[in-house]
Amino acid sequence: MTTTPSAARTVGVGLISVGWMGKLHSRAYQALPSVYPELGIRPRLVHAADTAEDRADHARDVLGYERASTDYRAVLDDPAVDVVSICAPNVLHHEIGIAAAKAGKPFWIEKPVGRSAEETAEVAAAARTAGVVTSIGYNYRHAPAVERARELIAAGKLGRVTNVRATFFSGYAAEPNAALSWRFKRDLAGHGALADLMSHVVDLVSYVVAPIGEVSALTSTVHTERPVLPMGSGTHFAVIEDGEMAAVENDDYAAALVRFGGGAVGTLEASRTIVGPQCGIGFEIYGTDGSVTWNFERMNELRVALDRSGPHQGYTTVLGNSHLGDYAHFQPGPGNSMGYDDLKVIEAKKFLAAVAGIEHRNSTIEDAHAVAEVISAAAASATSGAWEKAAPAPGATFGRPAGS
Repeated sequence: MTTTPSAARTVGVGLISVGWMGKLHSRAYQALPSVYPELGIRPRLVHAADTAEDRADHARDVLGYERASTDYRAVLDDPAVDVVSICAPNVLHHEIGIAAAKAGKPFWIEKPVGRSAEETAEVAAAARTAGVVTSIGYNYRHAPAVERARELIAAGKLGRVTNVRATFFSGYAAEPNAALSWRFKRDLAGHGALADLMSHVVDLVSYVVAPIGEVSALTSTVHTERPVLPMGSGTHFAVIEDGEMAAVENDDYAAALVRFGGGAVGTLEASRTIVGPQCGIGFEIYGTDGSVTWNFERMNELRVALDRSGPHQGYTTVLGNSHLGDYAHFQPGPGNSMGYDDLKVIEAKKFLAAVAGIEHRNSTIEDAHAVAEVISAAAASATSGAWEKAAPAPGATFGRPAGS
């Protein structure tokens, strides 16, 4: 890191993979000085890499990176790169995450970090050995309404949490002719909806309520074949008519009964083929004294019930306002909506604040490892039909103070 004349710390940013998420990370870094000027950090877009030369050129010519390469190792070897964003397909997360750790580069990586709990644990071990700061793309936990729900639960406003319902229902693969992208292949993505969507649900409820200790799960594949899409030629939103068909190798739907640490129980569901919801990640959390509900499709609203028997029973809808999370950094008054991209700006802020040693509110590789162990237990349960315990992940805190 270097210091500019204005005393803001300049952080050299490297990017690996210039797809939609890579562009989003780049915009988040660029927004940081204006959204969080008090942080005193000024990201500098230094070096981007993508195996597709046109995407690498886009990073340099459009996004504003100083240089571009077609090999991610050039980013890790660049001495001007202080931190790295890893936005490559799932199959590469393990390899690149370990390489970033060995290069001594703090990294912000998208989920799932590995295609399995074992791969994720190996990345976590490499990061611990290198002593590098990590952050994971669990962006939904940063929504101001979610942060407020977490505060209410931690303060005991809901009483003892008894049961939880949480879902991630997305229709991105509801179209039977949606392309057979890498997301549908076991060797490239690992599990399907279980890893891609349920991992977000597991992180969200672990962050807001408590870590999950035990799982009973099932999975199903709704569309068993899809038309082939050449790697790098489109996204999982592409639709191909009359194309060559090939097998879907992982799950479209997953459901789990779970037991949380602390005694609460719950149900979790995820689907990528559902018709209706588009980005329907949300939760209902019930306690002995109250409840809260939230859904990303109405991201700027939190429904709260805290009167068990008095004159104000039922839900109050709380609109986004300056008392909720980081809302005041984005909007001047209640009712003005924040969006998905804003959550990535918050995520970038938490990552770089941790790198700078200012505060540690970021999701970490240890959290990702804990989530991966729950997903692994769910996959084992879907095969065995039995309850499966999630193996412990050393160091996972989900943002809680050590020992809490």
